Amino acid sequence: MSEENVEYRVAHLRDRLAAEELGELGVRAEVRADAVVVTGTVPSAQCRETVLRTVREELAGLAVHTDVVVAENATPDGAEELP
Repeated sequence: MSEENVEYRVAHLRDRLAAEELGELGVRAEVRADAVVVTGTVPSAQCRETVLRTVREELAGLAVHTDVVVAENATPDGAEELP
């Protein structure tokens, strides 16, 4: 598959992520060497699954590495100590 085609597909993925309900998320997709790397932090496990499903749909057949994590939204269990 040509590098130009890979770049086009990654650009289409970015457009989809920006246009859908995931638009406010800080998810990035970049071509590195022979793979596409998708990184970012999302607010919930459901958002993560939606991102990963969208990535699979758009980049089927390509080597993809994902590092999309769920933000820790737990309430603190005590006061924060400042130095």
